[in-house]
Amino acid sequence: MKNNRRQFLKKTTVAAGVALNPFQDIFYLTKKTSENQTIVGHGDYRYRVDKDWGIQDPSQFPVNDCHEMVLDKKNRIFMTTTHPKNNILIYDRGGKILGSWGTEYPGAHGLTLSNEGGEEFLFITDPETHKVCKTTLDGKKLLQIDTPKEIANYTSETQFKPTETAIAPNGDIYVADGYGLDFIIRYDAQGNYLQHFGGKGSGQEHFDCCHGVTLDTRDNNNSLLITSRTANCFKRFSLTGDYIETISLPSCYICRPVLKRGMLYFAVIVTQDWGTYDGMLAVLDKNNTVVSMPGGNTPAYQDQQLRPPVYDQKTFLNPHDICVDDDENLYVPQWNSGKTYPIKLTRV
Repeated sequence: MKNNRRQFLKKTTVAAGVALNPFQDIFYLTKKTSENQTIVGHGDYRYRVDKDWGIQDPSQFPVNDCHEMVLDKKNRIFMTTTHPKNNILIYDRGGKILGSWGTEYPGAHGLTLSNEGGEEFLFITDPETHKVCKTTLDGKKLLQIDTPKEIANYTSETQFKPTETAIAPNGDIYVADGYGLDFIIRYDAQGNYLQHFGGKGSGQEHFDCCHGVTLDTRDNNNSLLITSRTANCFKRFSLTGDYIETISLPSCYICRPVLKRGMLYFAVIVTQDWGTYDGMLAVLDKNNTVVSMPGGNTPAYQDQQLRPPVYDQKTFLNPHDICVDDDENLYVPQWNSGKTYPIKLTRV
């Protein structure tokens, strides 16, 4: 049914031509149609790349580093960026800017959407100002979490540099201190400290840059899937901090895991050299096997281990996150990419 729907959308788009793009003329000064859009990816997860999708007038909606994107129930896409004029940009799926807000998050990084009884909220992490904030979708701050005084390891407020959050079904908040001391810190829905686990180290219960965290519900037995980016792996923990397993992905410096319809997506920000562009995306099946690497070579395994991927030299500039819509199209913000706007990958 999904494939039939994609084919129907593809055919109707071709038949209608530019009539289906009401924003084409609005951004004619800054947004130009690509005559030849590259196809990337492998198997059933192949995509048409549109590098022009998110381009805006930088005098109105400037960006610096673009970090993460989430999609709300109204199909609006929220993105964190570190430009001092606006820390949140709001797109529609056609690439039009619907609004912007935020100047108090100069290091705006992690972005998580939570649904509480039908009402949606954002959780923003800012490693530069050492805080996590819960806000309404229009930017009203409802909760702030600062350097945890309950953990003796934090001897200075500046040691807390959170990069991501995950929200449990009961409202508990899990904060990944990925640029700080590598703890996963658990709070209740009101921001009261409950526990912490992890910390920097080489043991199975430790992390080396716990950059991303998400709630994994794929097996109906909720767990936390946590990035250990510099160690090129995910680690799975129970919601109470018990280590379960490690998923090794050699040469993949993973930002954060994103789940959609049983598939796992993530951006590989770099594979070898932080001084050059060599990042890509990865799509994993329910067994955590890589089935597609848009922007990279065909994924290959040897002795049940992923072989280090190779960049295609053209598609991405330090991809930092993936937002997946209901048609399984991908939206990709990029870090340290020359202030470029996010790009779209349409599934084909």
